[in-house]
Amino acid sequence: MSTTTSTETLVITGASGQLGRLVLAELRSRAPNAKLVGLVRDPAKAPDLAALGVELRVADYENPASLVAALRGADKLLLISSSEIGRRLPQHRNVIDAAKAAGVKLLAYTSILRADTSPMNLAVEHKATEDYLRASGLPHVLLRNGWYTENYTGSVGAALQHGVVLGAAGEGRIASAARADYAAAAAVVLASTAATQAGKVYELAGDSAYTLSELAAEIARQSGKPVAYKNLSEAEYKTSLEGFGLPPAFAGLLAESDVKAAAGSLYDDGKALSRLIGRLTVTLTEAVAAALK
Repeated sequence: MSTTTSTETLVITGASGQLGRLVLAELRSRAPNAKLVGLVRDPAKAPDLAALGVELRVADYENPASLVAALRGADKLLLISSSEIGRRLPQHRNVIDAAKAAGVKLLAYTSILRADTSPMNLAVEHKATEDYLRASGLPHVLLRNGWYTENYTGSVGAALQHGVVLGAAGEGRIASAARADYAAAAAVVLASTAATQAGKVYELAGDSAYTLSELAAEIARQSGKPVAYKNLSEAEYKTSLEGFGLPPAFAGLLAESDVKAAAGSLYDDGKALSRLIGRLTVTLTEAVAAALK
């Protein structure tokens, strides 16, 4: 594992989220001398980060003044994209403006695979953020994250219960990677010198790809229970996601993404992610085994 002796101040937005927590844990190893700062809405919800030695600062994507104050003294910043679909661009603009005002030397942004050409609706706000970041003149690096394997393995319990994996991706191949793989990539970039990273665009995806039929077969193989893949129309899949409690707008985006995956939008064979992190990405077999635990 590569490490740095940097004593810079490294700031992570959305620090109490699943990705943010993993990035901070990676940075503890990769940049042991750095000052780690996590931006959170409520520090009381992140005592584990404080115990790691992370300085927690209160900030809200919707509150520019809070961001300006929280980014004081920041050398590098990881902007983890907001989860609020439809509000992402103005929120991201607030962070970018605050980073520029703070004199941040490098901003890394978690975008989406091939954001500039992706036909997925999810890519629209990411592309607009990339454009704004480019126009800002702020030194930056784009971490174009592909699909998270957990987007599918998170439903293993339901698949076992009903004997079916639902989706709308047909036989499209999905080169997903584990959340921990993307976290490692972000940590490597932040632990590197700004000069070596500024201007880079990383198309990040898993080393191997699979279809949802293959995912269902892997769950069946490891669990010893019958599980098959059922391919739905976009509308049917959206309805089923809503049935699992997802908000209609988000369910619609995921269903549309699955349909676009059928045409290859979530496939990539460049292996940039494993090269960046210096190890193979988590395999589907490993991810299913972890989910079954």
